[in-house]
Amino acid sequence: MSLAVLSSCTLRGLQAVAVQVEVHIGRGLPAFSLVGSPGVEVRESRERVRAAILNSGYAFPDGRITVNLAPAELPKASGHFDLPIALGVLLASGQVATADGHAPIVHHYLLCGELSLTGSIVATGSALAIGLSVVRGAQQAGHAPVQLILARRDAQVAAQVPGLVVFEADTLAQVVCHLSGRGALQRAIASAEPAQGGAAVPCLSEVRGQLAARQALEVAAAGAHGLLMSGTPGVGKSMLAQRLPGLLPPLTAEQALEVAALHGLLDPGHAPTVQAPFRAPHHGASMAALVGGGLRIRPGEISLAHQGVLFLDELPEFDRRALEALREPLETGQITVARASGTCHFPARFQLVAAMNPCPCGWYGCPEGKPACRCTDEQVRRYRSRVSGPLLDRIDLHVRLAPERAWSEAGPGETSAAVRARVCAARARQWARQACLNSQLQGAALEMHAPLDAESRALLQQAEKAWSWSARSLQRTRRVARTLADLERAPRVESRHVAQAMQYRPESICR
Repeated sequence: MSLAVLSSCTLRGLQAVAVQVEVHIGRGLPAFSLVGSPGVEVRESRERVRAAILNSGYAFPDGRITVNLAPAELPKASGHFDLPIALGVLLASGQVATADGHAPIVHHYLLCGELSLTGSIVATGSALAIGLSVVRGAQQAGHAPVQLILARRDAQVAAQVPGLVVFEADTLAQVVCHLSGRGALQRAIASAEPAQGGAAVPCLSEVRGQLAARQALEVAAAGAHGLLMSGTPGVGKSMLAQRLPGLLPPLTAEQALEVAALHGLLDPGHAPTVQAPFRAPHHGASMAALVGGGLRIRPGEISLAHQGVLFLDELPEFDRRALEALREPLETGQITVARASGTCHFPARFQLVAAMNPCPCGWYGCPEGKPACRCTDEQVRRYRSRVSGPLLDRIDLHVRLAPERAWSEAGPGETSAAVRARVCAARARQWARQACLNSQLQGAALEMHAPLDAESRALLQQAEKAWSWSARSLQRTRRVARTLADLERAPRVESRHVAQAMQYRPESICR
């Protein structure tokens, strides 16, 4: 055989795109050519493959070798094409055959793995994303997923995906023996479920006072609403935000795998956990760091916060362009990163929590006995205008925190466990009623599951006239009212829920 065709894939975001690795050996001066838009890592595989084949005890052919990675217009940038390229060279040169002398059947395998010069297979860290994509693609197509052959560590990670058959291999020679029938690779076995551990989350009982802000935090957790806290320095904005993950229910097994797959694109050693992620980028973070991008497109902080919390402290200090890029994923739950090399889609169903001071010096509106504000009205206006109205309009809950006069006398409040129990019960009612959280209700679903009585509609109509509320503001107020009703176990949204939800809008706070 002078031609061999094997299956592999390349990642575009979190989506694995099928790639055919075609290896042809023809007559002519010895040469090794790679075509099909290979990146730097792929072009370097020529030297790795040559050394791995020789050090595994096989002969490297002297003919003209051409490797095509199809489709040609799709850029490929990963070292995991080493394994299929090496096997293609061995198959095309007739060095791999079954006991009856025929070429082995390889079309039902998907091979990914980087080779060392010794012939061992090195883990690449993107196995979980590949496994999830393969299974989801097979489910959409209505057939069984292909079998994967990966490095041992990658295989054990990918085996956590239900319905996926993964074989683990340590060396190129082991894969050759498996394909030729002279040996068998071991099927990878994963742990039963994602780990329960994770970074320790501080307890809400450590926050003294600030009852209104604590209630807003509970409402935000119950309905997955965005939250903006403003107040002078030291009033507890960051403390409250850091305790939000402790109020959220644990991730489902599918959510934990998807979150781990996203983190695995940057950290190969990231293990799935059921704890919701919490990301707090510095306000000096670039737009690419926040939304994703780079020479090789990678997920940003908003995708790494998928199914969890994105905390933006000192909100007005962030780059204006980066903040404006949050508007689309806040509505759609995904981010599209477009570059000259292609377009990638990343999930970004995060819960935004932000904090800001009332002015540049931080002491605007502070009561007597505190540092006096040194900012002019124009400085205050410019500072607040750094955050655009459309972005503020997409944040459901706005809370102003005032300094606690009797902080030293206030005792500890409710624990995170007690609040989490109410949050989990409210979320369970939402999933049972509408198969989504209240923050995702739109259009007809909002009318069906959050109907308003005459008194509630009159309240919203008054707010619309007095403060020129947009349709988005009205909808988000209804969603918050639905969450307040769920926390009270009320079957319907009542006027008191709407009135309380209206108090969380920025227009109400400013007056």
